[in-house]
Amino acid sequence: MTIGRGAAIFGCAGVTLGRDEAAFFRDYDPFGFIVFARNIETPDQLRRLTAALRDCVGRDAPILVDQEGGRVQRLRAPHWREWTAPLDFITAAGAHAERALYLRYQIIAQELGCVGIDANCAPVADLISDATHPFLKNRCYGADPERVSVLARAVAQGLLDGGCLPVVKHMPGHGRSTVDTHHDLPRVDASRQELTAHDFAPFKALNDLPMAMTAHLVFTAYDDLPATQSAVMIDVIRSQIGFGGLLMTDDLNMHALSGDISARTFAAMAAGCDIALHCNGALGEMQQVAKAAGDMHAAARQRAQAALAWRKPAAQVDIAALEADLAGLMKDAPHGPN
Repeated sequence: MTIGRGAAIFGCAGVTLGRDEAAFFRDYDPFGFIVFARNIETPDQLRRLTAALRDCVGRDAPILVDQEGGRVQRLRAPHWREWTAPLDFITAAGAHAERALYLRYQIIAQELGCVGIDANCAPVADLISDATHPFLKNRCYGADPERVSVLARAVAQGLLDGGCLPVVKHMPGHGRSTVDTHHDLPRVDASRQELTAHDFAPFKALNDLPMAMTAHLVFTAYDDLPATQSAVMIDVIRSQIGFGGLLMTDDLNMHALSGDISARTFAAMAAGCDIALHCNGALGEMQQVAKAAGDMHAAARQRAQAALAWRKPAAQVDIAALEADLAGLMKDAPHGPN
């Protein structure tokens, strides 16, 4: 299987691939790409863009998106389905939540595959509490580790059966964040025992999945660095949680991280992340990230190959039948707290 050389995933600036962007991607050969709302107008346009991204590196590079539902979905009406926020959906589905999530994300995977996207940054396995910041809270699936593990597994399986790779987020757990990591660095003061029994548990239950994304949080019981840039926390992810898949950073442009983009990238890679994720499409920044991230090392390449081996053709399904099944579940579900 042919994989990229560069230890990064990049976005691009607009709805078409620029000449300079294409030349840079061709030269650096990143592991993959990610698309955002700024890159999306119509299905035909998006298919052309995803094809151009793959053409410029000469291979079937993975193309990612954040299509959780609610506030975090990049493909929207009128061309794509609108989905409620995951926590609202789960509450509405009640006892049918596991099956409903599976169907929802299988349908999402089919939508993504039709426009050349083959990886979705979901499931979100973070656990909520009364203190969880609103930027994250309704993107999550609940507060009970065992229940969230089951629901997150249903999301991942729905994506896989729809031909789409899941990316679990945010390891080792983002739910205790009381601030938005797009703007500030959260500090979590829970004990190691609390974190192991609670926050880390869903990720341990999902440790066989192919790809995951880090969290930009400080866990003071371990050290004073954001987990993305902490060798101690990356070791927790690998050894204690037992995740053996490809580990990418959360977006390196988020202001939870300090320093310039080169320093942020270098610190994350030195800590043990496999892939640097850079999302804003700024070419000058991408060039700096590429220089700091360099090429994938041997272990990262092995994990990248193993992750891409999970890509399978979507199961042959009747989407209308899936939608009818889902609608029936939601209609019959008792409404109330999950």
